[in-house]
Amino acid sequence: MKQLRNLVIFTIIFILFILPINTVLATDIDTEDYNPDNITTKSPAVLLMDAKSGKILYSKNAFEKRYPASTTKIMTAILTLENCKLTDVATVSHNAIFSVPVGYSHANLQEGEQLTIEQLLNVLLIPSANDAATVLAEHIAGSVDKFSDMMNNKAKEIGCLNTHFVNPNGIHSEDHYSTAYDLALIGKYAMQFDDIMRIATVNQYTLPKTNKYDKENRIFNSTNGLITKNGEYYYSKATGLKTGYTDKAGYCIVTTAKQDDVELLQVVLGSDSIKDRYEDCINVFEYGFKNYSYANLVKENEIVDTITIEGATKETKSLDIIAKSSINALTKSNLNNSEINKQIEINDNLTAPIEQNSVVGKISFKVGDDIYSTELIASNSVVASNFETIIFRVLLIFLILYLLVIILRKFNRPKKSRQYRNSSYIIKGSKNSKRGKSKKGGRYKFTRNK
Repeated sequence: MKQLRNLVIFTIIFILFILPINTVLATDIDTEDYNPDNITTKSPAVLLMDAKSGKILYSKNAFEKRYPASTTKIMTAILTLENCKLTDVATVSHNAIFSVPVGYSHANLQEGEQLTIEQLLNVLLIPSANDAATVLAEHIAGSVDKFSDMMNNKAKEIGCLNTHFVNPNGIHSEDHYSTAYDLALIGKYAMQFDDIMRIATVNQYTLPKTNKYDKENRIFNSTNGLITKNGEYYYSKATGLKTGYTDKAGYCIVTTAKQDDVELLQVVLGSDSIKDRYEDCINVFEYGFKNYSYANLVKENEIVDTITIEGATKETKSLDIIAKSSINALTKSNLNNSEINKQIEINDNLTAPIEQNSVVGKISFKVGDDIYSTELIASNSVVASNFETIIFRVLLIFLILYLLVIILRKFNRPKKSRQYRNSSYIIKGSKNSKRGKSKKGGRYKFTRNK
């Protein structure tokens, strides 16, 4: 019976706590397509994201598992910059050259060739060299398998939901997959590396002479048509990032673009042709730039409210409440102010003293389904009035005055009263009149000496 009771209790705890937690995690992100303006794309999976906030502006099958092809190399570049210096030197192994299948891109690296990390990153991201990816993986982790483990751990750290890597370059494998959403997260993470973004905009790169290759004829062009000037699909707002293709994956790309202060990131997977890939990119980017802009909801140090603080000195009791940080929200360009719901929350029972810049509340803005907020802080210090000290000082003053009055009265009494108290007597009737005291039964007459 006791074991049965324990089993029932355990089952109840599992249902009440474990299952709800899993449910929340699974539904934390809306995996449904998001197409508020009914735009049309040809590619099977597309996602448009605000590169700053991560807000999804358009999605189509964005959580569907697909093969990422060479967009995989973005993760390889991330781990390279997190584990190496650009000036470090790596040596090309036999495996790095001969593990690349026929038909896949390479940089014509030579076994035993020594290259800097920066050189390898250039041929990794510009012509999408698969041999360079393996060199980097082996240099960092010792083997492709160990590097793949690092890639998967990093993907989880970034927040990827359905990604698994088995190699550093995207060479096809049934166990090597991702989603448009996960690749957008990886791309967004990569954007913080200036070296990745710098290399991703280079149109052409020449690999210099090395210890194993004495010519400078290894010249590579970018695989990204969006940044290729005078190309058929050149897009002046494009700022990167990485293309990909295999027969099974189709034409893929993780790309970024910027107009004024709006920076967007887009993922396209599984396109049937280069034309579809780039046309979808350009059309979706233009949709984003035309329909979205940044609205400044509140500025840093902007006065949000002014309140009176109890128990404060007269000079400091009026306190300006200011925003700790600016809030710039990407919103629909035609958004009306009436559609922005502002809420100010001030902490209860605020009393002096209050230090400058201490948190005293929060301000929130609800724009559609999105909520933006920042802390509210005190613009200046608030000094306590210290009422008890004031009362003590007043009482002390009264006490001192009282003592002074008593002392003054003592020294200002009438002289007559004082003379009487100090008078002496003369004894008359003797030859020599003497001052003295009367004796009981004596025959002397006492008169007051005047």
